Amino acid sequence: MSAEHKLEPEKWIERYADALFSYTFSRINRQDVAEDLVQDTFFSALKAKDTFRNDSSEKTWLIAILKRKIIDYYRKKSTQNELNIFDKPEEKDGFMNHFFDSEPQYDGHWNNASAPKEWKKDFDTKLESDEFYEILNGCLGKLPEKWAAVFTLKNMDDLDSEEICKELGISPSNYWVLMHRAKLQLRECMDVNWFEK
Repeated sequence: MSAEHKLEPEKWIERYADALFSYTFSRINRQDVAEDLVQDTFFSALKAKDTFRNDSSEKTWLIAILKRKIIDYYRKKSTQNELNIFDKPEEKDGFMNHFFDSEPQYDGHWNNASAPKEWKKDFDTKLESDEFYEILNGCLGKLPEKWAAVFTLKNMDDLDSEEICKELGISPSNYWVLMHRAKLQLRECMDVNWFEK
């Protein structure tokens, strides 16, 4: 085993706890859950240390274990009844009503007041970038967990939709409804908290 790929469990907390916590918190947005998942990752890695192959760094290996823990957490949450995604949101809480043209002319087009604005893609400073991601995490934290799970697995962990459906035990139509609603709510939250500041 080469020096750079040698496992040193006694140094994991010092070396990787903060990075693993940040990685988890950006996806779960609950401190207690993020801490628990990082701790579970260290325990699982310790139990599985004999299975470590010398084809990745120990940090990469730990992140792979953590990703599995996050997916397992999402899967567990996806079995809980948060919302029947086929209910009409308008009847639930007015969600999305204000984004689109209203009946009877409803044709799926944005109304003038709610049309997406141009988002700034580049940051002038690291502080500006950090603030953006802090606000994005806050907005993700306001989503129902199933919605956040679908969005983060797709856009942060680069899983394809088929894999997400399999991991969360949802149908493709459920996936698209959840993704659509997550994007709309995130867009509104980011418009208010970042782009209109």
